[in-house]
Amino acid sequence: MAAYGLYTHIRANRVRSVFLLIELFLLVYLLTYAGALLAEALLGDASLGWLLQAAARDFVMALPFVTVGTLLWIFIAYKFHQAMIDAVTDGRDISRAENPRLYNLLENLCISRGIPVPRLKIVESSALNAFASGLNPQQYAISVTQGLLDNLDDAEVEAVLGHELTHIRNGDVRMMVIAVVIAGAISFFAELFFRVFFRSSFRWGGRRDGDSDRKGSGGAFLAIIIAVVMIAIAWLLSTMIRFALSRRREYLADAGSVELTKNPDAMITALRKIEGRGELEGATSAVMELCVDNPREGFVDLFATHPPIERRIAALINFAGGHDPGPIELAPPAEPAPEPEETSAEAPSPLPPPQGASEPGKPFLPEHSPLADRGSDQPGPWGPHRGS
Repeated sequence: MAAYGLYTHIRANRVRSVFLLIELFLLVYLLTYAGALLAEALLGDASLGWLLQAAARDFVMALPFVTVGTLLWIFIAYKFHQAMIDAVTDGRDISRAENPRLYNLLENLCISRGIPVPRLKIVESSALNAFASGLNPQQYAISVTQGLLDNLDDAEVEAVLGHELTHIRNGDVRMMVIAVVIAGAISFFAELFFRVFFRSSFRWGGRRDGDSDRKGSGGAFLAIIIAVVMIAIAWLLSTMIRFALSRRREYLADAGSVELTKNPDAMITALRKIEGRGELEGATSAVMELCVDNPREGFVDLFATHPPIERRIAALINFAGGHDPGPIELAPPAEPAPEPEETSAEAPSPLPPPQGASEPGKPFLPEHSPLADRGSDQPGPWGPHRGS
């Protein structure tokens, strides 16, 4: 389906995402069949055709359990994924009173497009990053790191919030969470198969009782190779699907931010400041895939879930007319002010009273004050005193 604008790209991307998620379920079934084939081969030698048929029977028997298990996995993610993300990132909900600046920026964007305002969370980290999470409007939340708030101005923070709101508007967050969950299940079961069945091969070795039709003909070795290749393909394809879901959506989220804020320069400068500074300490790869930037360097960049910052900025320049200021150096964090020195417990000695001071309780009169001579017999400048 050809796409000629932002919204047609979003529609086309949603259709592709549905097919990608269907493929992820198919990969779960592929992994199940590979596990059954590997188990049959490790239980004893037989012809390759017999092992393939036996694995097919095992697959049919396991199919309902695998389907229910996958749906249960998704249900657990649906209910508890936000709590798990908060536990990994140390995120916490904030109120308007705690950060009115962030709330006002988000509400203005939501009001301008009639979008329900998601919850706001702060991640206590010096890294510069943000991410959206949730599977339905009641769960949607945007998490922002403290480092991002400290180093970006209002226009740049607004651009980042627009980026995350676009992910929510386009349904990217829901798709990414489900894809990460299913791909995580594939990775988990792939590793489980490798660990359990290879260890068990040393204990099982030989045929099972009652398998009179199983005849050793050298097919077990080929079956093991086929099963291992299928498991590796399932893992590789699930990883590639996650990349496809994430990389394409980052370009659309950048464009959506510009469409919301009408400020491509703010999105570009925000990306420049975030560049290379977004790694959340202790966060898993699944969480980093949800972030504005998932920094990777060298060979690892081949498996990056986000396109490079340079390409994202180039797209904003070419299609939104933005201007690139180049790499931006951030000011070092301000050092805390030194604590005041503790004063001595002894109170300072009072100053001596001035010479000629009056007694306590009476007003002080200077020594040569005209009022000091009040009541004397000498006349004043306006005539004699009328003393009592």
